[in-house]
Parts: sequence; structure tokens; C-alpha cells
Amino acid sequence: MSAVQTVLEAGGSPVSRMMGRLEERMAAITSGYGPELVRHAGETIAAGGKRLRPLLVFLAAGVPPPETDGLVRAAVAVELVHSASLVHDDVLDRAALRRGRPSVMAAGGREQATATGDLLFARAFAELAGGGSGDAVRSLSHASTSLARGELMQRADAWSGDVAESRYLERCRLKTGVLFRAACELGALEGGGEVDALGSFGERIGIAFQILDDILDVTGPPERTGKPQGTDLLDGTVTLPLILARERDPELAALDLRSVRTQAQAAEVCRRLGSTAALPIARERALRRVADAKAMLPSMPRRQLEVLELVADGVVERYS
Repeated sequence: MSAVQTVLEAGGSPVSRMMGRLEERMAAITSGYGPELVRHAGETIAAGGKRLRPLLVFLAAGVPPPETDGLVRAAVAVELVHSASLVHDDVLDRAALRRGRPSVMAAGGREQATATGDLLFARAFAELAGGGSGDAVRSLSHASTSLARGELMQRADAWSGDVAESRYLERCRLKTGVLFRAACELGALEGGGEVDALGSFGERIGIAFQILDDILDVTGPPERTGKPQGTDLLDGTVTLPLILARERDPELAALDLRSVRTQAQAAEVCRRLGSTAALPIARERALRRVADAKAMLPSMPRRQLEVLELVADGVVERYS
């Protein structure tokens, strides 16, 4: 059983019903924008993923969550922003695959991919405008701005040999942590929970999620990650495993990342990186953030607390 399935089972039928309503709403909102955009947006949405961010929206609102239209809209908005950011990332990275399938960039070209991402972003805020509070719009707007800032940082750091760990962690916070924060904040706003504390919980597990995702790029088989091993290296993306490995291996420290051009070369760098202590140290950094996140959860009903802790543990489980 996957970590998300474990959480759904623990959350009970109301959480599963809300996830079903999420899927129905997302399938319906991209109609009427022309056949090409509808096809690409629909395929992006249908590709799914773990739906972890909307799940956090529901759980931050309560266990069981209030089964309101506003909560569904908030969850849809968060997932659409996430999907839009992935489509735009693939444009910048010229990525051929996303979740094991051809990316919109590969299938439709740059213009179609850019337009698809723009549509998904626009529909996200239309969802919130249809029922969300001003605080909810501000939270998601801040997350969207942070995503852009994080992506610009990543592009500026591409192929660099001197990215500091602190800068990498700030990039993780902007690119991943802040949207996890927004998911928890939107849920708390709808359910009457402690917005700041739940937001901080979400941000910390989001950073841990990104660190572990970067570890999986080094260790994970393509059938699990949906992309070839070493994709980050080929993109010039400097991650924590690489930063830590360079501190421990002089040859990796001297490596010009632009010289890594083939899948075989990337796999060899991954092998060498894995022979250092970088991966367990990076994993320990992620585990520390998960523990901090769980420790700072506010007072809440016991069942909700236990299910949110399961979510945090599930972030780690995906690497195990």
C-alpha cells in the first residue's frame, strides 16, 4: 500500500469522497478553451501524480474535513498551480518526459506548453475567486510568486560549481515548500484551524519532499521516478546530493557539469556520487525537517494529528 493510500484509509470515507470530488472538478474545468489547449491541459491533469497537495488541503481543514464546495475549490486551485508550474518547468528544461509520459513541451512544442501552463494558472485563481477568501487568494498568490522566484534561482545556479547549501535550501523552500504551506493554509482557513502553525508544518515537509526527490534523481530507477536517472545533472540543476558529494570528492568538485551530456555520463556521475556519504547525509537533512514539522503541529483533534503525521512520514517513505 502506498503512503497516500495509507493516509486515505486512515482519513476515512469523507477524505476519499473529497478526493473524488477534486478529480471530477479538475476534469471539468478545462473545457471550452479550444481543442489543443483542452487536450494538453486535460492530459496534464489526467497524468495525476500523488495529489499530495490537495490531500493536505483537506486534512488541514479537519479529519473528517468539512465537505464544502469552497474546500474543493481550494484543493483544485492548489493542484492546478502545481500542474502549471510543472508544465512551465518542462518548457525551461526542454524536458521530454513528465511522470513517465511525453511532456506537453515534447508533444505540442514550446508555444502550446506555455499556453497550457498559463491556462492552468488562470483557472487556479478563477477557482479561488469563485468562493475563496481574500486571505486564500493572497496565500496562493504568494506561493505562485515564490515558484517563479525559485525557478529563476535554479536557472541562475545551473551548472554552477559553488552553490551553497543554504542557497539550495532556500530554492527548495521557494519551489516546493511554499506551495505545501499554501495547501495547509487554505485548508486551515476553510476549516478554522491554526493557519500559521499548519502552514509551517506544510513548508517543512515540502522542503523534505524536495530533498528526497533530488536523492531519487540519483538513486531511483526510471520506472519509479518517471524520468531517466541523473536528469538533474543533464539539466545542470545543482542539488544537495551533488553539493555534499563535491565537498567529499575532489574529482566531483572539479567536474564541469556542462561536460555531462549523455545518459551514460550522468549515470556514471550518479554512481560516483553514491559512493560518497552524500546521500545518507542529505536524507538525514530531510528527516530532520520531517521531525521538526511533526513537533510543531498545533493542538488539534487526535485523529487529525495522527493523519497529518502519517503524511509527514509518507514523505520519507517514498525514498525508503
